[in-house]
Amino acid sequence: MSLGLLGKKVGMTRVFDKEQGCMIPVTVVDVTGNEFLQKKTTETDGYSAVQVGFDDQKEQRVNAPTKGHFKKHGASTKKMIQEFRFGSDEEIPNTEEAHPGAALFQDGQWVDVIGTTKGKGFQGVVKRYNFAGQPDSHGHMMHRRPGGIGAGTWPGRVWKNKKMPGRHGEYSRTVQNLKIVQVRPEDNVVLVSGAVPGRKDSYVVIRPAIKKPAPAAE
Repeated sequence: MSLGLLGKKVGMTRVFDKEQGCMIPVTVVDVTGNEFLQKKTTETDGYSAVQVGFDDQKEQRVNAPTKGHFKKHGASTKKMIQEFRFGSDEEIPNTEEAHPGAALFQDGQWVDVIGTTKGKGFQGVVKRYNFAGQPDSHGHMMHRRPGGIGAGTWPGRVWKNKKMPGRHGEYSRTVQNLKIVQVRPEDNVVLVSGAVPGRKDSYVVIRPAIKKPAPAAE
């Protein structure tokens, strides 16, 4: 893995490609406030990684150990913390410098976006698991019900992990191979093609795509 960005989903809009003359739907992600927190090495922690914080918050809203962690590394209190692992200590970026922010990526680069999907509340099996449902006519009265869920004599109970109605949504999902349409360092926003998981103002992680080649070094 390589260094990525933490951001907040602003919403969707569209941009126009002057070369191809087409409209591209994009998701705007605000990446203002990414800050290096901690550098982890093989010698001290057993693996190579860098810890990044995002989105300032009041100190009184975190517990004492977390507050001490931020003060130890000279950073302001953050709402979101994410680690990005590296193959070796030599690949870790210089954490003494400021995080590059939106400038970390470039136009046309492929990325993976990790987010939490919208919550749907309590839902039935048709919406939750795409069950086909039962007949809608000829006297049937169980149109969207799951039907039988157990057995008769044996085992005489409902099997564990049976698909049943329940809370739906708020799942962590990764959308791979999305293209960065525009990077706007002056506004600290990144425009990613298509839709990304989550509602407006939800947190997302943008990392270089693991199934697409990285851009050639200039």
